[in-house]
Amino acid sequence: MGYKTDWFKGIFPALVTPFTPDDDVDEKAFRRLLQFVLPHVDGVVPCGTTGEFSYMGLEERKKVIAICLDEVKDEVPVLAGTGCTTTRDTVALTAWAKEAGVSGALVVAPYFLKPSFNEVYDHFGALDQIGLPIVMYNIPQCAGTHFKWWTAEGGLLDFENTIGIKDSSGDLPFMGALFEKVKGKVSIFVGHDEVVQAALGAGADGAILASANLIPDIWQRVYRATQEGDLATAQEWQQRVQRLVRIVVRCGANQACKEGLRMMGVDVGDSRHPIVPGGAFRREDREELRLQLESLGKIDRAPVTYDLGTKQVLTDVFATPHTPRTIDGWTMKVGEGFAGPPFQELAHVDLLIGLKEGPVGRAIDRSLAGWGEERNLRVIKEQPRTLLVPTVTIRTAMQRRLMEEAAAGVGLAIDLSIEDGFLPEAILDDIALIVNAFVHPAASIARRVAFNNYKATRHAIRKALEGRPRVEELIAEKASARHPFRYAP
Repeated sequence: MGYKTDWFKGIFPALVTPFTPDDDVDEKAFRRLLQFVLPHVDGVVPCGTTGEFSYMGLEERKKVIAICLDEVKDEVPVLAGTGCTTTRDTVALTAWAKEAGVSGALVVAPYFLKPSFNEVYDHFGALDQIGLPIVMYNIPQCAGTHFKWWTAEGGLLDFENTIGIKDSSGDLPFMGALFEKVKGKVSIFVGHDEVVQAALGAGADGAILASANLIPDIWQRVYRATQEGDLATAQEWQQRVQRLVRIVVRCGANQACKEGLRMMGVDVGDSRHPIVPGGAFRREDREELRLQLESLGKIDRAPVTYDLGTKQVLTDVFATPHTPRTIDGWTMKVGEGFAGPPFQELAHVDLLIGLKEGPVGRAIDRSLAGWGEERNLRVIKEQPRTLLVPTVTIRTAMQRRLMEEAAAGVGLAIDLSIEDGFLPEAILDDIALIVNAFVHPAASIARRVAFNNYKATRHAIRKALEGRPRVEELIAEKASARHPFRYAP
């Protein structure tokens, strides 16, 4: 056996690649991202899966790697993603990366045409001749091939310059086999964000993660706690970030990370097509990601003035760069929220917020007086005055009971919006809300109806107050615009 280094351990973010609105690599934004993560990490990985390497040409990848090397300046190792679909291109890019000065190369198994185990072995054999430390990258959900333990053992131990493997399969039994076969001989990194602490606790040497773009400091905390034997702390933090990383891993990691960074004030643009805002990373995922970042202290509070015309109220809220610092125009504000699955229990909320003495308040009074009982309209809160309007006519006792669950979810969303400052207590007597809530006629799981209506309403309140989606967001999402019920029968 040959090549062993001591630098390949700890937390490495799988860096996103920033693009300009004209679809060029955005050097300034990439440098800002590196400055953001460097204080918290043990190395960086440009041009990996989260970096959209498969959407870039070879020259673009070289540019990204060169920028990374220049900005890092030997502060931490640079493990460059150099995998390509062909052995020829992979060898060429890896050789270039060696000359450029990277610490090592992360090389994904040849993808798309699904080569056999022996063909994968020969592929890495060709790379071994370059003389650069190589980390094999196992991500079967993208590459279509899976390093079974016999292939990994042979490939890792036969090649002089192979120093490790990154496993993003989330297959813990497979990782256990790696520990059995090659632990201590090469480094083993976990690449699946949902099982980081479990893998570290079982013996992984570190983690290469998409979500480390957003929370590198927290992952460093998990890593160090595990190294020090403080498993309780490591487990606690894994649990605290689990919902956030589940959103990232399962809902379009590259766009999710980019939008999360933008909320935190690090604008790195959007992903390249075919990935589009509002596609794989849905709008309801975005709103939930924001709440998770807030709960982890990654989005700061900022002062915001609520100008109702007759009075002004100063409060502070969890503010993104697009949160207006003055919220006015209270004649009528409109917001929409959507949450699911499962399909039968999904929630879709249309929301109006306005002055109690204005059109919204008067609409509540007229609706209740005219056909409130017939349409099952009712006021569910007085501060702020809130009218619940069923989207679907209630015809059965089950529907009536589930609408009660929806009302409970709506009420919780309002209460927590008061608690987090988006509905300041000082304006509650001045405003009114109309919540048009959808409960599917085939719904049956009461808890999911309540929970989904809570999420949809909370998101709708924020959208209404912040005036989202903005015009530029709508333009950016025109190619992926989907109504939640567009394909429903």
